[in-house]
Amino acid sequence: MKKSALTPYFFVVLLTSSCAQKTDKSINIPQKDFFSLQLVVDEIQNPWGMTFLPEGGMLVTEKGGKLLLVESGKTSEIQNLPKVYVRGQGGLMDIELHPNYKENGWLYLSYSSSEGSGSGGNTAIMRAKLKGNELTEKQVLYKGVPNTTKGQHFGSRLEFDNQGFLYFSIGDRGNRDVNPQDITRDGGKIYRIKDNGEIPEDNPFVDKKGAKSAIFSYGHRNPQGLVKHPVTGDIWEHEHGPRGGDEINIIQKGKNYGWPVITYGINYIGTKITDETSRPGMEQPTYQWTPSIAPCGMAFVTSTKYPEWEGNLLVGSLSFQYLERLELKNNKVVYREKLLDGQGRLRNVKQGPDGYIYVGIEGKGIFRLVPK
Repeated sequence: MKKSALTPYFFVVLLTSSCAQKTDKSINIPQKDFFSLQLVVDEIQNPWGMTFLPEGGMLVTEKGGKLLLVESGKTSEIQNLPKVYVRGQGGLMDIELHPNYKENGWLYLSYSSSEGSGSGGNTAIMRAKLKGNELTEKQVLYKGVPNTTKGQHFGSRLEFDNQGFLYFSIGDRGNRDVNPQDITRDGGKIYRIKDNGEIPEDNPFVDKKGAKSAIFSYGHRNPQGLVKHPVTGDIWEHEHGPRGGDEINIIQKGKNYGWPVITYGINYIGTKITDETSRPGMEQPTYQWTPSIAPCGMAFVTSTKYPEWEGNLLVGSLSFQYLERLELKNNKVVYREKLLDGQGRLRNVKQGPDGYIYVGIEGKGIFRLVPK
């Protein structure tokens, strides 16, 4: 396995706490002595998800349809995966361990699947167990419908809350005018289920006729960040806007987050989507990026290895190819810093059980941030 200690450069951006704040002022300040970037796993084209095994080692999803086990300096491929529908932004996506993984051995995958009626695919959630070098006891817990050949906006992150409920995201699947605001349809939603796929009795729409009872919140575009706050236990989410209007949201039960009725973004060709950035009954983002950074992956820092970052939020940027550090005060962003600028499309970020921050960079692999 190749190792490296690349030297990153930092861009620092000072911002006020404003929902409409733009990221157009920056100062280049190199800080070469802060940490080194060490290669852990190489030759991965799209490291979409990663999680850490309690006995040591790491599981990494490759969007093209591979699940890799990294253990004792060696990488092996896990067999007997579900059939993955690889198209556009879809493929094998996130992976998460059950909070009681040591006792029950369940791991969870999100992936695009062609199962069910209609051509194309949609997002599916599966749980399985790892026995040796293959998945066993595979169970599909949820499958979004309908299938479609559109290649955009599958979501899809996974996160458990403090009560053991599993949250996952499905993007609007490129059908913004129908899916996000309709709770009888999949797409553009955050979902909450029990660890075995059953629906919690207190989900917000369980008694609503025709509604998808797994829905927890709606009005989302394409959420590719989902993480539990280490103190409050709240579920934080970020999602891709169109051209502008990427959002960070604190997910609340039954709330409507507005897409596409309200947005700070515009169409990619420069035309308006809507004149509204707010409306009664629709939630404002905790923060929004304009211009878009194309956020992917999300982690809170709690490790003592980075004492100056405690409580900060880390977010990967695909379009501008960096890792963003956000300082928060009363759940508002008060300061932003650009890390690893130019290293590549940063697909994921996680804090490992060893306290180090790990990042997945497309075309390069998984790296560890080691303070000097």
